[in-house]
Amino acid sequence: MNILVVGSGGREHAICAAFSGSSRVGKVYCANGNAGISQVAECVPINPDEIQKLANFAASNAVDLTFVGGETSLALGIVDEFEKRGLRIIGPTKAAAELEASKAFSKDFMARHAVPTARYRNADSTRAAVAFLNDGVFGDAHSPVVVKASGLAAGKGVVVAANRIEAVEAIQGLASIAGEAAADRIVLEECLIGKEVSLIMFADGEDFALMPPTRDHKRIGESETGPNTGGMGTFTDDALLSPEQTEQVIDEIIKPTLKGCIEEGFPFRGILFLGLMMTYDGPKLLEYNVRSGDPETQSILVRLETDLVDVCEAMLDGRLSKIDIKWKPGCSATVVLAAEGYPYSPRKGDVIRGLADVTEAIVFHAGTARNEAGEFVTSGGRVLVVTATGDTLDAALSTAYRELSKISFEGMQFRRDIGR
Repeated sequence: MNILVVGSGGREHAICAAFSGSSRVGKVYCANGNAGISQVAECVPINPDEIQKLANFAASNAVDLTFVGGETSLALGIVDEFEKRGLRIIGPTKAAAELEASKAFSKDFMARHAVPTARYRNADSTRAAVAFLNDGVFGDAHSPVVVKASGLAAGKGVVVAANRIEAVEAIQGLASIAGEAAADRIVLEECLIGKEVSLIMFADGEDFALMPPTRDHKRIGESETGPNTGGMGTFTDDALLSPEQTEQVIDEIIKPTLKGCIEEGFPFRGILFLGLMMTYDGPKLLEYNVRSGDPETQSILVRLETDLVDVCEAMLDGRLSKIDIKWKPGCSATVVLAAEGYPYSPRKGDVIRGLADVTEAIVFHAGTARNEAGEFVTSGGRVLVVTATGDTLDAALSTAYRELSKISFEGMQFRRDIGR
């Protein structure tokens, strides 16, 4: 089989690596890829938002299956275009992708289908958002409030304000953080208290299959300080959710969500990501993502024992309930190595050293290129992702941190408290 992966980060490197390890796969392409991905796939100079060019490439290069990594292509309707041409592709339609592309839409969707979530208000302007702070839904002036850009913001469009003064500042400055388009509408939410868990699943329109539960560390600084990023590290650990909690999430969140998608005319087929808060009142849904996370994917796919091609075909053919997806027991841990200046203005072009010395972990490339001397250099905010497995979380973390200590580049920053 010929496979096309759409995207260019650490998530896509992990996906390409999984496909390249399949005995059923002959050729893996990645559009547009990066220097590290070129070691396991042929990188194609087509951007993820160039939908027509991607479809033309798939058709002319006998691509049997396309796997979309990121949300941008999905929100632009890449699945609709591919399916119109009879090309097999993993991902939800443009209509279903609104669950992530518009947080305002997704919150209203949750309300329509009785999916437990935080109390919220959708605002069409900065002035309206500030006015909503005073209507009593979010407590008094000293209560924390979550301020979100409704549109796609690469994981950076969320501010947890400690009080009303900070909430007003966040509302007024959201466009500068998330971008004008993403902050065109603003979502305000009550601040839920509990432990965050990410639960990601394969879905075929009716049935689903869960991946191991994960936890992401979003903030740049240790002890969850500083601005949000695309993610500084993740880990998988089955102990994150008890069997009883998992069943509650299935009954109260997953089943109503998939049923709601069918009722509203866009059965969900692809990867569905649930951002959960495990509160004293039970699980509540923070957000949907319509693709796998980054760097959650890296932590998850290293534990997948079933051929990813087999899983994809089961999704496309509506056979998820017929396939037994196997996962490596134990835990996994992922630590992101970021460039100086990330998440605002990362420096680029620094030579990366020590990659060949890493022998007990997997290094996925997120933002790398090669210089004229053929050396790997930094080319993005999140540069490398180091992932390790172990019988316990401590073992996986110990291996990941020991191996990443062999890597260096000027200004390298990472969190030392992932999984703690």
